[in-house]
Amino acid sequence: MEASATQINARPQLWRATIASVIGNGLEWYDFILYGFFAAIISQTFFPSSSRFLSLMLSLATFAIGFLVRPLGGIVLGLYADHFGRKRALTLLILLMAGSTVAVGIIPGYATIGLAAPLLIVLARLVQGLSVGGEFASATAMLVEYVPPNRKMFYGSLQMVSQSVAVTIASLAGFITTAVLPHPALMAWGWRLPFLLGILVGPVGFYIRRRVEESPEFAMLAAHTNVVRTSTPFRTVLRDHRAAVLSGIGLIVVGTGATYLWNTYLPIYVTRQLHMPMASAMIGITICGAISTCMIPFIGKLSDRIGPYRIYLTAVVVFGLISWPLFAYVTAHPDRARLLEAQIVANVLLAFMAAGIPGMIAGLFPTAVRSTGMALAYNVAVTVFGGLAPLTVTWMIRQFDSQMMPAVYLMIAAALSLVLVGGTRRVWLRGLAPVQAVPAAE
Repeated sequence: MEASATQINARPQLWRATIASVIGNGLEWYDFILYGFFAAIISQTFFPSSSRFLSLMLSLATFAIGFLVRPLGGIVLGLYADHFGRKRALTLLILLMAGSTVAVGIIPGYATIGLAAPLLIVLARLVQGLSVGGEFASATAMLVEYVPPNRKMFYGSLQMVSQSVAVTIASLAGFITTAVLPHPALMAWGWRLPFLLGILVGPVGFYIRRRVEESPEFAMLAAHTNVVRTSTPFRTVLRDHRAAVLSGIGLIVVGTGATYLWNTYLPIYVTRQLHMPMASAMIGITICGAISTCMIPFIGKLSDRIGPYRIYLTAVVVFGLISWPLFAYVTAHPDRARLLEAQIVANVLLAFMAAGIPGMIAGLFPTAVRSTGMALAYNVAVTVFGGLAPLTVTWMIRQFDSQMMPAVYLMIAAALSLVLVGGTRRVWLRGLAPVQAVPAAE
């Protein structure tokens, strides 16, 4: 009876922890997806220039700045989470993220306040980058530490579900905004409306995260005096878990590159390279976000049954091989139908790659340094191969005068993921072993 009661009482807390973990991750992606969608408009609002290319590059550089500070934010907030707990870190993070998202929607443009406008938008992206740098690691650590070993992939996959939901909502908001508002209104103020939705998410997320209890694994670690918690998690990660960090980076590289090119950069690519309306890309992103939302939990369950790396590695190989044909198919005869077909194929493969990643990367590190290790691996990969992807591909297209550069970028990312993950096989095989309970104090 006592065990049964404990399970009954634990179930609401588990789902509260689940919602607390995924809501911030969703807000993070909502903001970054929106910025990518409206990068061309933002460039004219905050970075006016006689050269449209220079204006766009400045806007994309500001987008990238948010990623450049992510490793710093991830390390600092990961250390905070490993010292003081997942709950306190997540409560702080939701306030920072919501505030910086809203700031993008309310900062006046260059025509109104001059040089202060680009400076303030850069500051908002810096705060956003610092906060989201710790979000994925702390939230995922909280989530997987609440569940038994045979359910970690499924619950971890809910982090990716939140990203898909965010992509769906952001693209739908962008599609409605661009489809309903006349162009002058969209340029003047309409693009700001989706960003202001962050006002609604922040208080709700803060309330939920304040009410959730600390993760059981971390609480157990902190409670037993015979278990020494490291006072220098970052140094411990670099000294003892270098292979795990490399494996974690490898797990993220191809997925983050695919996400930011197919779901963030695509509206820019479609308008500038294929000369199609932005709405053509956005409606496809909305549909693909809905498909991924439905697929990912089932792939997470399958990963718990047959092993996540088997699914992940197969998907990466197929994705790398098909990237060139997909872009060639779209660029040969650009139209909405071909674009949508390519988007669906790419995002289905992305779902198979992404579903097990939170559980896999969490399993690479022990509880005492999990947030720090995950934050380092995740943010280095996302910064270099995700946040810089739109800027890099825009430069590559201009430099090589080829519309196929996104495919080249994704093929390189897939190959690098295979090399890094394959080269650290011993580490991730060890990570698949069940987590051992912390011994009781003697």
